[in-house]
Amino acid sequence: MNFLDQMRALDKRDIGRWPFLFRALLIGAIFIAVTGAATYHFVWNGQRPQLLQAEQEEVDLRKTFEQKQAKAANFEKYKQQLAEMERTFGAMLRQLPGKTEVPSLLVDISQTGLAAGLEEKLFQPANEVRRDFYAELPIRIRLTGSYHELGSFVSGIAALPRIVTLHNVDIRPEAAKDKDATDQLVLDVTAKTYRYLDDDETQAAASAEADAKGKRKKKRAGG
Repeated sequence: MNFLDQMRALDKRDIGRWPFLFRALLIGAIFIAVTGAATYHFVWNGQRPQLLQAEQEEVDLRKTFEQKQAKAANFEKYKQQLAEMERTFGAMLRQLPGKTEVPSLLVDISQTGLAAGLEEKLFQPANEVRRDFYAELPIRIRLTGSYHELGSFVSGIAALPRIVTLHNVDIRPEAAKDKDATDQLVLDVTAKTYRYLDDDETQAAASAEADAKGKRKKKRAGG
């Protein structure tokens, strides 16, 4: 009787009567199955979260490396872009008048309205508003004239070599004293011009802000 015939002749209900070789094979198979199940449960399942975490870290590190590699490859381009931004910023900064140039700029704004043929009813500079590196100077303006004269004024403001912006624009018909003067309009507008702060003003503003913060802290601590 060959090996296969002996396996077919085995009585599954009476394992104790099996030949030693088959009992040994069965015990070995059971041992392998139990060992495999225990390995899967205690080793594989126990270390799987660590494996998944390591795989995610590998993906993150690969992305970081690719980003840094791309930045390194484009470093010269970034330097050129930065230099271009600095040149552009410098050009814009040069459009801001200095402290001593503001009076002449105010005259230019006023003359722009007069040159357009408008009648100036109000020209009232307000207090400066300090920003990070520049100061903002609002000017309340009221002008009267025709539609085309108002358009000429706006175009003249845009053509000034310094930065001047128009805000709170209000245009309305002028109360006509003469029935024929129906085309006269009133323009109420706030023009804003800007000037850069010199180093002394910037340092003074920073010192004042630091002092104010210190006083607020002392007040809170004392309260």
